Amino acid sequence: MSIRSKLFATVALPVLSVSVAVPPAVADSLMKPFEVAQESGGQSEEELLLLKQRQAEEEAARQAEEQQRAAEEQQRAAEEEAARQQAEQQRAAEEEAARQAAEQQKAAEEEAARQAAEQQKAAEEEAARQAAEQQKAAEEEAARQAAEQQKAAEEEAARQAAEQQKAAEEEAARQAAEQQKAAEDQKAADEEAARKAAEQQKAAEDEAARQAAEQQRAAEEEAARKAAEEQKATEQAQPDAAQQPAPEGEKAAEQPVVTEEQKAGEEAPATQEQKAGEQPVVTDEQKAGGEVAPAVEPQPQTGEGQPVPGTEQPQTGEGQPVPGTEQPQTGEGQPVPGTEQPQTGEGQPVPGADGQPATAEQQPQVQQPVPEVVDTRTEEEKVKIAEDPAATDETVVLPVENGAAVLDSDKDADNAGGNQAREQRQKLREELRANEEDAPAPVDDAAAQAAISAELQADLPQKIEANLTEKGTRVDEAPVFVVPETTNIINNTVINNTVINNNTTVNNITNNMTEVKIVEQVDNRVILGVGDQIFVRGDDRPRLRYDAEETFYDQLPRGRTRETIVRPGGYRIVTVYNRYGDILQRSRVDRDGNEYLMIYAPERDEGPRPAIIDVGYELPPMRLRIPVRDYIADVSDDPDRDYYEFLAEPPVERVERVYTIDEVRHSARLRDKVRRVDLDTITFPTGSAEVSMSQAKTMRKVAAAMEKILAKDPGETFFIEGHTDAVGSDRSNLVLSDKRAESVASLLTEAYGIPPENLVTQGYGERFLKVRTQDAEQQNRRVTVRRVTPLVRPVAQR
Repeated sequence: MSIRSKLFATVALPVLSVSVAVPPAVADSLMKPFEVAQESGGQSEEELLLLKQRQAEEEAARQAEEQQRAAEEQQRAAEEEAARQQAEQQRAAEEEAARQAAEQQKAAEEEAARQAAEQQKAAEEEAARQAAEQQKAAEEEAARQAAEQQKAAEEEAARQAAEQQKAAEEEAARQAAEQQKAAEDQKAADEEAARKAAEQQKAAEDEAARQAAEQQRAAEEEAARKAAEEQKATEQAQPDAAQQPAPEGEKAAEQPVVTEEQKAGEEAPATQEQKAGEQPVVTDEQKAGGEVAPAVEPQPQTGEGQPVPGTEQPQTGEGQPVPGTEQPQTGEGQPVPGTEQPQTGEGQPVPGADGQPATAEQQPQVQQPVPEVVDTRTEEEKVKIAEDPAATDETVVLPVENGAAVLDSDKDADNAGGNQAREQRQKLREELRANEEDAPAPVDDAAAQAAISAELQADLPQKIEANLTEKGTRVDEAPVFVVPETTNIINNTVINNTVINNNTTVNNITNNMTEVKIVEQVDNRVILGVGDQIFVRGDDRPRLRYDAEETFYDQLPRGRTRETIVRPGGYRIVTVYNRYGDILQRSRVDRDGNEYLMIYAPERDEGPRPAIIDVGYELPPMRLRIPVRDYIADVSDDPDRDYYEFLAEPPVERVERVYTIDEVRHSARLRDKVRRVDLDTITFPTGSAEVSMSQAKTMRKVAAAMEKILAKDPGETFFIEGHTDAVGSDRSNLVLSDKRAESVASLLTEAYGIPPENLVTQGYGERFLKVRTQDAEQQNRRVTVRRVTPLVRPVAQR
């Protein structure tokens, strides 16, 4: 191929192809170099080709730049146009969206208004329908409940009527049996008394005849001797008148005086029962002083000076006998002054019981009536003292009509000594006031027991554990406790509030350790006679076995018995008794072996067993230093009170030592150390221990407080006291009050779940009246609750 052909193929053809694609003007410019090159012949083809190629490249570059510039201008114009159009479209869209939103908002509001109107209408219709249905349902439910209540009331009334009928029949049967037994006992006593009276009558007649004969013979001999001596003296002095007989008047004067009693003894000596109704001899001293002892009306006796069951032994205050009534003996068979007893001591005859006239020393000394308590303070003064007892040393009384003393120990003193006792106790309180700064009121139970030495408590855990684990002999039945023996080793006589060995004694009462006798037994209760006082002692063990899965007993050394009660849930109640039934220790042991000590009393040394005695007589009279409202909580007056906070409060004064639960039972002075709740919403009918369901509901808040305290410490102990009014015999009131305490304790357990082992009961009869009256008084028929834990258990031992 020639150079021309190659040039055309490699240069001209591409340029021509470009010219086809570019405008004609551009194509002409591209083709012109080739034309020049063809026309010029001075240069070589290669040079021309290279020249043309360079020019073409330059032109192409220039064209490319122009195209690039044109394209950029077009691109910029397109972008500006697109931006303008987009802005216009955006504005149009926003305007359209705003228009549509406005239309939608308007439509939505119209729709919402329409729907709200429809819903309001539907709701009103639905409410009206539901109200009608509810009204109909309420009427139907009310009718159903009324029918059920009517039916339940009828069934309950029928049940109660049946129970009352059954109880009345059982009570009637029991009373009939008791009356039958009493009649049989009375008949036997009458027969025995008649037999003894006949024997005494015969013996008295024989002895009277013998003594009368001896006296007559001795009198005749003495008269004859004196007559002979006088006759001889007369003959010697008046020989002339020696043969004259003595005047009748002189002979009569010489005869011995025979008393009316001697004459009666010669004819028919009076029996012991007959003598009891006679007026006592009035001595010359009594006549001179204007004192004439009233007649003593005795009670029938059956052996050892014990009264026939069912006879009356009225008492006042601390078991003090009402003047002129029969009482048991005190000491070694010595008769209580003012009583008639067939014998004293070891079968020695009673002076004057043999038909002989009694001497002045042998006459019964009848007790003078207890002075009346006359309180001259106004009701306003009583209220003021009750609000701040610490400001006075007088006896604090309840600010109500005939209100008795607030402290039970003050009631005992009032009953024993009247206003004189009040004056003496006031003087003692004045002396105690100076020492108050040294004995501030305790702030908690531990502070109350601050006087108990740490050394004394150091070995308690070992002793307590030993009582639980000590080896014993299993017995099949519950043991029968014995009555404490007679002891005469102690005689604490309290006279006029004297001070003996720096221990102030203040109750005007003699504490004699005397023979303890069983006066009467009623079901599981025993009335004990101790000197001139009587007490009731019940058996709590049947109540403690409530809801028990198992109960067993182990006989321990030194006459002790360990009772173990297994409760649902696996926990045990372990109580150690001595042979008299006194609680030495009571503990609750849960299923994990954790022990909670409830009651603990150091075991007494072996030796004579002290009889029932009030250890509180060793203490000075208590000074109440807090308002009465903070000391006594009356449920009827303040049903919404926080009884948990009240019962959890510490004692109001220090506790000298840990006392036994029996010492607490028999000492008002000890119980006065802790606050009390009077369940006066439970008003028993006269002669009844039953609690109605409506009254049982009033115990709910007190029971809830006790439950809360036990949740914190399962070892707490609550003391439940029963009381009666002054109507009825002392014996029957003692038993009735003990039944009332047991009824409330059982109700707390069965209705409110308070464990029975945390409750101790005791009846006091009419001893602690709330209102001083001998008439029937509802406020005196009551039950009282105290938390006595700090008295019967070391605080450190929980």
